[in-house]
Amino acid sequence: MLSVSYALYSAWLAAGGVKPAVAAGHSLGEYTALLAAGTFTLEEAVKLVRFRAEAMQSAVPVGVGGMAAIIGLTDEAVEKACAEAAEGEVVEPVNFNSPGQVVIAGNTAAVARACEKCKAAGAKRALPLAVSGPFHSKLLAGAAEKLGVRLSEVEVKTPAFDVIANVDAAVHTAPDDIRTVLARQAASSVQWVKTVHAMKAMGVTHVVECGPGKVLTGLIRRVDPTIETANISSVDAIAALLEKDGFRA
Repeated sequence: MLSVSYALYSAWLAAGGVKPAVAAGHSLGEYTALLAAGTFTLEEAVKLVRFRAEAMQSAVPVGVGGMAAIIGLTDEAVEKACAEAAEGEVVEPVNFNSPGQVVIAGNTAAVARACEKCKAAGAKRALPLAVSGPFHSKLLAGAAEKLGVRLSEVEVKTPAFDVIANVDAAVHTAPDDIRTVLARQAASSVQWVKTVHAMKAMGVTHVVECGPGKVLTGLIRRVDPTIETANISSVDAIAALLEKDGFRA
C-alpha cells in the first residue's frame, strides 16, 4: 500500500498536480505522508512499515484480540459502552473516523460485550472486523516499544511540508518528536476527525487521496463537506482530476 500510494503521489507531481501544503495519512498511511514529505527514504520507509507490521502482529496472539466498527453512536456513547464492557479486560475506541463511525479494539470477549452495549445504546450497527489483531489498542504497547527502538536507529529528516500526526492531530517537525508519535501510534487511537478539522483550520480547501479506494475521501466529506476531495488511483484518474479547478500547480 505504501509503495502504490507513493507511486501515485509521484505521478501526480510529475503530471503537474499541485504540491501539498499539508498531508496526513490514516494508520499506515501516516508513513506514506511522511515519505512524501521527505522524512524518510523510500527504502527506509518500506523497511519500517514491514517491521511495524511484524511487531503489531506478534504483540497479541491470533484470536486473543479483535476490532469492531460502531455506526450511529456519539464518541462519548462508544467510550461509555467500552468502559462498562471492559470487566478487567481491554476494549477502547481506536479509530475516530467520522461523526457516528468509531472503531473499537481490545480483547475478543470485551469487544463482543462492547458491541452488545453499543447496540443497546442505539447504535445502528456494530460490526466485528475481519482483522488479525486489536490494532491501535493498549494491547499493542509492546509493539509500540519495539517500534520506538527501531525508529531510534532511523535517520529522520524535517518534513518538507506539514504532516498531521494520528495520535494528536498536531504537526510535529523535530525528528525526535516524529519518532515519538510514530511509536505511540501503534498503541494509540487514530484521531481522524480531529485531523480533518486541523486541516480546515490550516486553510486546506482541496484534498487529494493517493491510493486505491476512496475510504478517506468519504470520511473527509462526512467530517467537513466544504473541503473538496478527490481520489487518484490510476494515471487516467490523475489526468481527469487535473482538468478540474484547484488541482493543477
